[in-house]
Amino acid sequence: MTTTVTQPSPSATRAARAVGFSWLLVAGVLLTAMNLRTAVTSVGPLLDEIRSGLGMNNVLAGVLTTLPVLAFAGLGGLTPALGRRLGERRLLIIALLTMSLGLVARAFSHSVPLFLVFSALALAGGAVGNVAIPAVVKRHFPDRVGPMTTAYSTALAVGTMITAAFTVPLEHAFDGNWRLAMGVWVVPALLAVVPWALWRDPARDAEDRAEAAAPVKRVWRSRLAVMMVIFFGMQSMIAYVMFGWLAQLFRDTGRTASQAGLMLAVFTAISIPVSMIVPSVAAKLRDQRPVLFTLVGLYLVGLPGLVLGRGALQWAALVVTGVAMGTFPLVLTLFGLRTRSPQGTAALSAFAQSGGYLIAGTGPLLVGVLYQVTDGWAAPFALLIAAALVALVTGAYIARDRYLEDELAEAAE
Repeated sequence: MTTTVTQPSPSATRAARAVGFSWLLVAGVLLTAMNLRTAVTSVGPLLDEIRSGLGMNNVLAGVLTTLPVLAFAGLGGLTPALGRRLGERRLLIIALLTMSLGLVARAFSHSVPLFLVFSALALAGGAVGNVAIPAVVKRHFPDRVGPMTTAYSTALAVGTMITAAFTVPLEHAFDGNWRLAMGVWVVPALLAVVPWALWRDPARDAEDRAEAAAPVKRVWRSRLAVMMVIFFGMQSMIAYVMFGWLAQLFRDTGRTASQAGLMLAVFTAISIPVSMIVPSVAAKLRDQRPVLFTLVGLYLVGLPGLVLGRGALQWAALVVTGVAMGTFPLVLTLFGLRTRSPQGTAALSAFAQSGGYLIAGTGPLLVGVLYQVTDGWAAPFALLIAAALVALVTGAYIARDRYLEDELAEAAE
């Protein structure tokens, strides 16, 4: 009796490979997103140890805490051009390897200048990823921008929380060695390289090269792009001030150091479920103004409550403000929804993030000056409420059903 072995058809084999490559792509996006803030959030918990270990003064410590904004603003703007030259896969591999080198090298640097240089190197990878990932999602998941943005913004929030939560326990586990506690974060960064190294999509290579040859230019001529810069800057300013100054506010209003740390951890953790919900809801709507108005409106309720509230009221304001931080995953979603092509997404993302982070960088500095001059929190939070109002106005424009490429075509006529 002869047994006939049925071989899979070529089309079935190609389909199976396509599914495998799709999962590698999803894994690459999620693992990369988890590492985008590692170089930032591993510094704050150990800032005192870093300063004493390196003999860093307050001015240089201020430079260190400002580096993320400068890196995200400067290097993010170069990402579309680098992507056209290298291709998205190679660009992300290089970005993650650059991040890995910076994470290790700075952890074992014994001079302040080298620590700052290698910190900038580590941050460069995150700056590139900030812009590249939305474009990857637009190119490879054009019909699933909402779910994929949900996935990677959630992964980004989880990675941020894990790094912030575990850096100090790792330092204790390593017998007070803060260098090892910082350097260990190279492991997830290197792990994120693996799916990109394995991923191939040869069927799209010719199409991708043709698309890359026609970049979207002169983005600043679009009112949508300008409004996106302002909105991104305002919501990022509020976020940077929250992460940098919220614990001090809680201590000034009667909380202990441990209580303030717990409240900050809760505030960070709220972003995880919010990141899971906001992009999917927004992507189902043609007009995202209801979502945007709700989130910014929560800022206008929560920010005053943080200053004026005590006890349970302050906790409630913390939760409300934490939910309002959903403006970040919302604007990531809008990068894809307000463009018609991956090139448009990359151009809009780069333009908005570069300009927006420059605006955001002024926030913590201005809040510090106002806090020192007034010896209170009324003036700093008045600044944040003003930022939320500006976000409300600009958000009303960017959340409507319109496209970057259409506005640029009209401007060219």
